[in-house]
Amino acid sequence: MKNAKQEKNRKFARRHARVRAKISGTAERPRLSIFKSHKYTYAQLIDDDKGITLVSCNSREAKGKLPTERAREVGVGIAKKAIAAKIKKVVFDRGGYLYAGKVKLIAEGAREGGLEF
Repeated sequence: MKNAKQEKNRKFARRHARVRAKISGTAERPRLSIFKSHKYTYAQLIDDDKGITLVSCNSREAKGKLPTERAREVGVGIAKKAIAAKIKKVVFDRGGYLYAGKVKLIAEGAREGGLEF
């Protein structure tokens, strides 16, 4: 019998693989990828054709605020950087995470900032 942590990791890996099988970014419409650690949230726009990161943003700069407020700031920040790089439309990649909490706030912040997905 597997322990609970191994089972949780296996389920997460399957969700992530399922999402990535359907989503791919291009130069015209890059992939907005989300990653969460225990402390910080990260977002980056990726061109999968070339295998490069076009724009990135994280919550490490936003100090002294609630984690949910920092997540929204990451979304707004990635949108500002993307628009400065002349990117308007993206494909959202939740990275195997459920579309709730910080992931949802990053998406809402990016939409507020002007990204379309």
